[in-house]
Amino acid sequence: MGGATTSKNNHNLLLSSLVRRKRNAVVHNYRNGFLGFAARLTKTEAQDIARKPGVVSVFPDPIFKLHTTRSWDFLKYQTGVEIDFRSSSTYKTSVSSAPSDIIIGVLDTGIWPESKSFNDDGFGPIPSKWKGTCMESDDFTTENCNRKIIGARYYKGGGDFNTSRDTNGHGTHVASTAAGNAVSNASYYGLAMGSAKGGFPGARIAMYKVCGVRGCLGSAIMAAFDDAIKDGVDVLSLSLGASAGYGPNFQSDPIAIGSFHAVEKGITVVCSAGNDGPGRETAVNVAPWILTVAASSIDRDFQADITLGDKTVIKGGGINFGNIQRSPIYPLLYGNSAKKNSSMYDESDARNCIPRSLDANKVKGCILLCEKNDGIYTAKEKLASVKLLGAVGMVLISDEARAVASSYGSFPMASVSLNDGSKIVSYINTTRNPMATILPTVSVTEYKPAPVIPYFSARGPSFAAKEIIKPDVAAPGVAILASWPENDSVVTLGGKTSPLFYIISGTSMACPHVSGLAAMIKAQNPNWGPSAIKSAMMTTASQTSNMKKPITTNSGSVATPYDFGAGEVTSSPLQPGLIYETETIHYLQFLCGVGYDITTIKLISSTVPADFSCPEKSNNDSVSNMNYPSIAVTKLTGKESKQVSRTVTNVDGGETTYTASVETPTGLEVKVTPNTLQFTESNKQLTYQVTFTSNGNLPEDSFGSITWSNGKYKVRSPFVVSN
Repeated sequence: MGGATTSKNNHNLLLSSLVRRKRNAVVHNYRNGFLGFAARLTKTEAQDIARKPGVVSVFPDPIFKLHTTRSWDFLKYQTGVEIDFRSSSTYKTSVSSAPSDIIIGVLDTGIWPESKSFNDDGFGPIPSKWKGTCMESDDFTTENCNRKIIGARYYKGGGDFNTSRDTNGHGTHVASTAAGNAVSNASYYGLAMGSAKGGFPGARIAMYKVCGVRGCLGSAIMAAFDDAIKDGVDVLSLSLGASAGYGPNFQSDPIAIGSFHAVEKGITVVCSAGNDGPGRETAVNVAPWILTVAASSIDRDFQADITLGDKTVIKGGGINFGNIQRSPIYPLLYGNSAKKNSSMYDESDARNCIPRSLDANKVKGCILLCEKNDGIYTAKEKLASVKLLGAVGMVLISDEARAVASSYGSFPMASVSLNDGSKIVSYINTTRNPMATILPTVSVTEYKPAPVIPYFSARGPSFAAKEIIKPDVAAPGVAILASWPENDSVVTLGGKTSPLFYIISGTSMACPHVSGLAAMIKAQNPNWGPSAIKSAMMTTASQTSNMKKPITTNSGSVATPYDFGAGEVTSSPLQPGLIYETETIHYLQFLCGVGYDITTIKLISSTVPADFSCPEKSNNDSVSNMNYPSIAVTKLTGKESKQVSRTVTNVDGGETTYTASVETPTGLEVKVTPNTLQFTESNKQLTYQVTFTSNGNLPEDSFGSITWSNGKYKVRSPFVVSN
């Protein structure tokens, strides 16, 4: 990518010089939120430009990926977080789906405008603040935009970036999850029939197509941020990012740079945390000015029962529309019993149903039991292999596959947990002629426990700065039903018409839930900035499942802030009582604290004050003191103490007193000073300190929380203390 420059004169001179030498070199020219350009350059040319006066940054154009599991595997009824408005003298409580002038910009794969989720019935004129456009192409005209989809752009530069139309499905799914209108009788071939709607149906949508067959180009992402800032969006939703471990540094990360400029302009930027969990430090999009979202499950399960010959019923999972006999009349075969007579494959390969490891003569007409311990072949690849060999069905042993429902089409296939898998193995080993059948899927509601943090959801701590807890919150991201392009043969069952709704899982699906909620909060509180909106969601988040117990992860362990941040977003984030406001100057000081100098900081922010300098004591502890709704303290060793400060703003008005309560982990003493905060009409902002003292025997990470309450509101901040 071409450099960011420090002045318009430098920018224009450099651009003119480059165009004269290489006519088609420039791909994008950034003029609105920041000065810069993307160009096709040799390494030598890039190095030469980097040495030019006024150039502050030159870096390669990265390719990001969509944050979906991409297995076309998932189905669910509930796409929106229902908002339960309680009466309040301060907070407006208009109907959550009422049309508004709030605009959500979505950076993704484009949009399918014909979907019912995007009709503009009931919407008024396009907001006067909107300065964007509806770009035309061979298959997308200005008539495809309306009072709901008010803008659509695409960015040339590679792949299928020649239209705003969605040929992938991801962008349509994300946009309808964020702001889709309520559509009744939505389902995937009749399964889980119901009404599908987005997080804030009243919002307008602007689509910025930045992703194609090659992925999501960083140069296109930067261009979209630049345009969106000028166009007048209120919220930006990005269900994409780098892979874990490969996240660029902030100064060379188009998402971090673009979002910084957007937040400076008052735009809330919501990003997915990534799907590379459950390992530590896998979360991406971790800049503190971004609202980073993990995924959670909801209370619906898709069960495909396996009936054994002895009448035992195993409750499998996944989605299949199979049509075999309901009685257990089919031979049940463990993969290792169907091994091909070849030295190339061993029994482990056969147990895992590795393609080409099985004997077709043994498999034909059987239901095959397969493991998933190879780590190489996907469930879909194994399904295709055994189906080709003539199997009538397949049972896959995998905790992960059982936890996240996959769609297996019309082939009778079910996934089972390791525990249930061992029961089936025992039945096979103790029965002369083991038999089974697999029933078609049914949906089960009020499934418990829920929510659960799924295995794929990326985890903290932040690889960039452990003194900021990431992710920030969690939202529904498992088996989400939303709108889909109607011409997609991949998801269409044989002999059926194409579905108008489909299912995918990932933090990609969690992100637009939060984007929709952010838009709703903005509609109710138009003067709130991005940090206030983030604070409202974080301090009202839930940590409790539908079993009235702590939310757990896929492994059954109690979820921590590294799994879900402050918790799962709740149904009433508009009434936080107190908010933590983080200003641009705090983000600049954060960059100082993580080791950037002024020159590097200017690569990220174009509005660094002339008199700004990094504080003399910029370090990890100064990052911990950023006015963030959560708290992270690192390097607390021995029996030492560390203190952090926070400032809260009373947004409910009037006189009120809040008292602090602390959930303290073993080995740590936590003192809040003062322990009460008394707000008045004239004094709406107050500061408190938290002192953490170790007994010298802390584990690697200790988790707790501080909750301020006035009897009406509870304002909770999680904390992490690391040794």
